[in-house]
Amino acid sequence: MFILDKTNSIANQYLFELRDKSIQIDRLRFRKNLERLGKIMAYEISKSLHYSSRTIETPLGNATIPLMQEQPVLISVMRAAIPFFQGFLNFFDAADSGFIGAYRVAEKPCSKEVEIDYLYQAAPSLEGKEVIIIDPMLATGKSFINTVENLLLTHGNPTMIHIACVIAAPEGIDYIKNQLRIPFTLWICSLDEKLNDRSYIIPGLGDAGDLCFGQKL
Repeated sequence: MFILDKTNSIANQYLFELRDKSIQIDRLRFRKNLERLGKIMAYEISKSLHYSSRTIETPLGNATIPLMQEQPVLISVMRAAIPFFQGFLNFFDAADSGFIGAYRVAEKPCSKEVEIDYLYQAAPSLEGKEVIIIDPMLATGKSFINTVENLLLTHGNPTMIHIACVIAAPEGIDYIKNQLRIPFTLWICSLDEKLNDRSYIIPGLGDAGDLCFGQKL
């Protein structure tokens, strides 16, 4: 598991601004910071991919450069992931992409279970591919497992799944480790303390989708 803020870097400034309630009300800045973190995480994940060397001719000689053998497939969990996803797409600019529309259903009285509904999916073949699932918030982990088992695996069996998020809760990480049977790696910008009784991440940053695009009805 990779945790970005374990090492001091400029990324901490973007995380600070995402969390600060006096700054995050600037939607443009909030979206831009998610995009910036997407670029940084794309760079970090790129180090783990497969490379082979190619020799090219320069104006003054030959140079041998390791290049990615194949770009990963990017899967965006809408709507909150759109700016974060754009950061990845800026780096993996030739990648095939897929999209999943998921949202948290309105809470039922006396129920602590989080219900996620899926309205849309479109994805390329994932057979034999490395896949990056992009979603800024990892809370319970149940939506990630449902996304993989009920939606993505209908498009083929990937060789590796990279789960990329900005903020994660320990409960979600444990759930994924216990449930996911496909080789995977977790890439997290910041690991938070816990979930509250409504399954929101503490201290978190609020509702990423609403902060990006406004409150939904």
